Amino acid sequence: MDSKHGRSAADRLTAAVKSYDIRGLVDVDLTDQIVEAIGAAFVDELGAAGADVVVGHDMRDSSPRFAAAFGAGVRARGGNVISIGLCSTDESYFASGSMDAAAAMFTASHNPSAYNGIKLSRPGAQSLSFDTGLGAIRDRAIAFLTAGIPAAEAGGTERTVDVLADYARALRGFVPLEQIRPLRIVVDAGNGMGGMTVPAVLGDAAGLEKLPVEIIPMYFELDGTFPNHEANPLDPANLVDLTRAVVEHGADAGLAFDGDADRCFVVDENGNPVSPSAVTAIVAVREIARERENGDDSQIQVLHNLITSRFVPEVIADHGAVPVRTRVGHSLIKAEMRQTGAIFGGEHSAHYYFRDFWSADNGMLAAMHVLAELGSQPLTLSEFAAEFSPYMQSGEINSSVDDVPLALARIVDAFQTRAEFDEMDGLTATGITPAGEPFWWFNVRPSNTEPLLRLNVEGEDAVTMEAVRDEVLALIRA
Repeated sequence: MDSKHGRSAADRLTAAVKSYDIRGLVDVDLTDQIVEAIGAAFVDELGAAGADVVVGHDMRDSSPRFAAAFGAGVRARGGNVISIGLCSTDESYFASGSMDAAAAMFTASHNPSAYNGIKLSRPGAQSLSFDTGLGAIRDRAIAFLTAGIPAAEAGGTERTVDVLADYARALRGFVPLEQIRPLRIVVDAGNGMGGMTVPAVLGDAAGLEKLPVEIIPMYFELDGTFPNHEANPLDPANLVDLTRAVVEHGADAGLAFDGDADRCFVVDENGNPVSPSAVTAIVAVREIARERENGDDSQIQVLHNLITSRFVPEVIADHGAVPVRTRVGHSLIKAEMRQTGAIFGGEHSAHYYFRDFWSADNGMLAAMHVLAELGSQPLTLSEFAAEFSPYMQSGEINSSVDDVPLALARIVDAFQTRAEFDEMDGLTATGITPAGEPFWWFNVRPSNTEPLLRLNVEGEDAVTMEAVRDEVLALIRA
């Protein structure tokens, strides 16, 4: 039993292992000893003795020592550590994919500085969920915490590799920007890893050719204490500085990255957010066209989670591809990408997945697609983005609820004659509307970790969306 925190190391590790990653308070849920045990368990679970394991980390104060502790566990069980040092999460996916090696990325993404975590991948950037390895790794690590980590017959090695330039070169190969019209872009890195990757990919910091893109940097200094604002652009409060700067500089667009830079949010020249659904639609059209240009006449599939705008599947179908509706969650969608052979997938939370990037998510690639589209025609971003967002969305609204099943029952009772329901992920209600009347739908999903209900509403017009939104919120909060 840990006298300081009143819990054993096994209990703290159990609390830190989530559905899709490992995350917890530094030196409370995650300690050097616990992380070392996870590294050893990772090697055993993946059968990685004698094989390479990529280890990277973000700019949080605890990340370098946690990466070192994990590496010690890997080597103890015979794995060979490839240390890539400071990197974004999608950069670690690039290393895992290009080297065909298992990988561990130390980051807590957009969480506050008191947190850290680990995103684990099998070789080829295949993510792990609780059901596909994380649970078993937890159990093995608990055994090591109890009995110690036995040394493998042949201990592992460690070497350092810098992959930033190769990563930047690869992304430019996916989305060429050399021939676009000149653009001025404000980028808010939120003191996260975008401060390192943006100058490499969109600038010349990695020794690549200069692009016709002027970058106006905001908060590029790597600082895991996040002194300016949380590195969570999903919260509108964290976009205030960016929107102001875009207008002040007369920029063509703004980009905001989260802490580990795997998600990117876009604002137009007026400082207004471009919804992730619109970005999904824009990228989907471009990826479908690229696939056709490469001579693929087969049935092309594009994934979208069930909370993206109704326009997303409409535009996918209009461009000759098959829209595939999925549940929310990056591990689930990555697996679905591989199973279906889908060329692209998008989520309402600004996660974007690319088949040619090992089916992993990459916010930088999505941003580059938007810049390529913007820079290849004369319209402003607000003008052409409006074509991809014709309907009205509420955005995600969270409510604290004491009795989630009771709240859901109230909603079903109130809408049972007006909607069709499905329970693919939470509760989705699609309005039964007479011909000519505006459509609407909403989704209510319980949080996996808190007594919260997450509401998303879309309507064909603002009046319809707001009426449905207000009615459902009243039922949730009754």
